Parts: sequence; structure tokens; C-alpha cells
Amino acid sequence: MNAPTTSGSQTALIVIDVQKGFEDAHWGPRNNPSADENIELLTTRWAETGQPIVVVRHNSASPTSPLHPDNDGNAFKDYVEAVEPALLVTKSVNSAFFGEPSLDDWLAASDISRVAIVGIQTNMCCETTARMAGNLGYDVLFVADATHTFDLAGPDGAVLTADQLTTATVTNLHGGGFATVVTTAELLR
Repeated sequence: MNAPTTSGSQTALIVIDVQKGFEDAHWGPRNNPSADENIELLTTRWAETGQPIVVVRHNSASPTSPLHPDNDGNAFKDYVEAVEPALLVTKSVNSAFFGEPSLDDWLAASDISRVAIVGIQTNMCCETTARMAGNLGYDVLFVADATHTFDLAGPDGAVLTADQLTTATVTNLHGGGFATVVTTAELLR
């Protein structure tokens, strides 16, 4: 993988897994009802200013998953479907850096050293991609209010709420030095 060697002036907006399947009751209670509005605001601004947008799709290997390629839930939400991405990455794991085509290769070839991460799920694919981007040397902006997640049970059966998981994610990313946590409003300024 390529560590950034230049300081390109563009920031790539990485839109992760904003797919219709995440509207399915299969996932349980979610947080941040403003996430979709915030993601749409950011994709609109990026398109208006000519900044690159990377759209990432999760293709689940499980045929029962709403995100399996044969299921309707694999489709992007309408406002993301309308985006003309500079790059479309397809993955079947948590990190967008392990998709096809290579996000890392494309960022390096495009002279992009800064990324802003938005999408679904905050504590899964968004956090994993942010951690990897930070490890690879990218300047990472994690737009927490342009992400959402779902309640999740641990191995002992205890459930953490989506808000608790989001708090843990932004704490991990900030405290671990992986990313700068920002809001949509801050990024739009």
C-alpha cells in the first residue's frame, strides 16, 4: 500500500456503504436520524466544488444479508445513486482499503493525501476505514454526524446503544490519533 508522499490540495470525500439495505429492520435501532441529510449536504458541496467523491459499496457474501448483491438492499440510497463518483469501490470486508479497485492506489495516483469519511456504520466500516487511512499516513477527517450505526450486543449479551458505540468510535479515533473528528457544519465552512 502507498503512503501519501505529497500534500495534494484536494480532499476526497469517502462515502461508505450508504445502501438501501441499512433501512431494513434486520439491523435494529439506529442513531443519528440526520446522517442522511448531512451526507447529502456534503456530497452536494463536493460536487459543486469539483472535489473528488469516492463511493463505496458493501457486497455481503451472505445470501440472507440485505447487502448481498442479489438483494434490493444492495442498491445505493437515491441521493448517493445520483452522485458521479471519481471512484467506485466494491468491498466485502470492513475496510474500503480492501476493496476493488484499490482506494490506496487511486488516492496516491490522484495526489490526494486528505480524506473525509462519512457513511454507514460508524463503528464498523467507517471506523475501520478511518483507522487504516490514519495508519497509511493520510490526513483523516471523520465526520461523525454524517454517519450512523445500530445497537449491538457484546459476547456477554450486554447491548451498547448506537450512541454509545458512536461515542466509543470518536473517542478511539481522536484519542488514538487516527483522525480529526469534525461535524458537517465545520467541514462545510
